[in-house]
Amino acid sequence: MIAFIEGTVEEKNPAYCIVNCQGVGYLVHISLNTYSGIPDSGKVKIHTLQVIREDAHTLFGFADKEEKELFKLLISVSGVGPNTARMILSSMSPAEIKAAIVNNNISVLQSIKGIGAKSAQRIVVDLKDRLEKEGVLEDENLVLVNNTIQEEALSALVMLGFAKSSAQKAISSILKQKQGTVISAEALVKEALKNF
Repeated sequence: MIAFIEGTVEEKNPAYCIVNCQGVGYLVHISLNTYSGIPDSGKVKIHTLQVIREDAHTLFGFADKEEKELFKLLISVSGVGPNTARMILSSMSPAEIKAAIVNNNISVLQSIKGIGAKSAQRIVVDLKDRLEKEGVLEDENLVLVNNTIQEEALSALVMLGFAKSSAQKAISSILKQKQGTVISAEALVKEALKNF
């Protein structure tokens, strides 16, 4: 089992990266969350999980241990394979996914490409108790009501040159402060720019 890889980034795109580890190039499949959390070049440490099937040995990589642990939980759910778990992690941050599961927010999970009603329900049923034991509480619920406004604001901040992870944190904290009030994507971006 390969727990992590430390080396230099040779190639990076939203689906995978190649890490040169003492002359051996490892192809590591990553989520968009990890894509924004690792550098484009230079030294990198990626937490990994090797998935072995009859037809393939695949290495999945994560920017941090939290995302890796959530990936392991997701693939433990019947019907959720590694590629589906990676799609889930590419659609939302680990904190948003955990909040959606703990709060039985099936519609949020269904909004992810490839997740139907049955899969979303199975994820909630299988993981809710485990996440609650970990300490993900209902009051940690992130505002997920208007995902299009969040996505527009996030996209704008990333285009302005901010790291996706820090932009997500800024947006989440603003939405927590302004809970219950309607905010436009433009106003959200302006508020976020004040926080950088």
